[in-house]
Amino acid sequence: MREILIEKNQAGQRFDKYLKKLLCGANSSFIYKMLRKKNIVLNGKKSEGAEKLKEGDKVTLFFSQETFEKFTASETESFRIQNLPKVKKDKLPFQVLYETRDILIINKPSGMLSQKGEKGDISANEYILSYLLLTGSIRETEFATFRPSVCNRLDRNTSGILIAGKTLKGLQEMSENLKNRSLKKYYYALVKGEVSGRCRLKGYLIKDEKTNRVYVSKKPDTGQEKPIETEYEPIITKNQATLLNIHLITGRSHQIRAHLSATGHPIIGDPKYGDREVNERYKKQYQITSQLLHARSLILEDGREIIAPLPKDFTRILGEENGIWQPGIPEV
Repeated sequence: MREILIEKNQAGQRFDKYLKKLLCGANSSFIYKMLRKKNIVLNGKKSEGAEKLKEGDKVTLFFSQETFEKFTASETESFRIQNLPKVKKDKLPFQVLYETRDILIINKPSGMLSQKGEKGDISANEYILSYLLLTGSIRETEFATFRPSVCNRLDRNTSGILIAGKTLKGLQEMSENLKNRSLKKYYYALVKGEVSGRCRLKGYLIKDEKTNRVYVSKKPDTGQEKPIETEYEPIITKNQATLLNIHLITGRSHQIRAHLSATGHPIIGDPKYGDREVNERYKKQYQITSQLLHARSLILEDGREIIAPLPKDFTRILGEENGIWQPGIPEV
């Protein structure tokens, strides 16, 4: 017999879904059979599997140790032997901006993947798991039934606010808030050319999966395009460049980058949608290492604003060229 106490990271999900994660080596028919025969019970009672788990619930499995290990070993063990990156509290690879029992919001540096694309990648997701293990927010044994994850994505070379769910509740709530647009996301971008006046752009976006490139059109042509909206306001214009404050209304892949490029104002440093000549000039003059796009601000449902300080590429240019940056103050 084995007893498991449901903790905050497992709470909120259906009992049968939890069991399918826990007993990853068993098929669904076996799990429902065990429920019917009361070989698996919830809080000492027979269960149908549709119950929503709560923190403090007790799951009892009347299995031998050998049977339990047989059905739980594969996925859990393969994850345990992965080499998560080592992190230290005083030397994290990201800046923690906001943290509660359920969510974590970080300032992701440019050059770091949000989520791994290939098996050997180390992304913000892996660093976050290491951080949560280090701080005791989750234990390795809990990975079998829940794994914290990022809720939004930023391109590798875009810096700024990245949201993660520490618990299932946090992951579900933040994912839903992003989906229904109750969270407001603002970006800073330094773009080519002089931009005057506030503007709300609307269009349609289609992605070429082979080239990992998106295209913007004013009208849908194939029926596969997705509607996009991007709103921006210029903050300052100088030396044929403009700093924009951008409200990302819809959140499509490469949306800001492609939308601005389509208007003739590509983001400086953008290797895919940018102006090669301008990029080379800024790289030579300011040693920039990435596109000048930063997820700077997130306004939560309750009105609180989370601000991610600008990275060095931004502060170097704004300080020298525009003279509007003061170290340590994230607002312009």
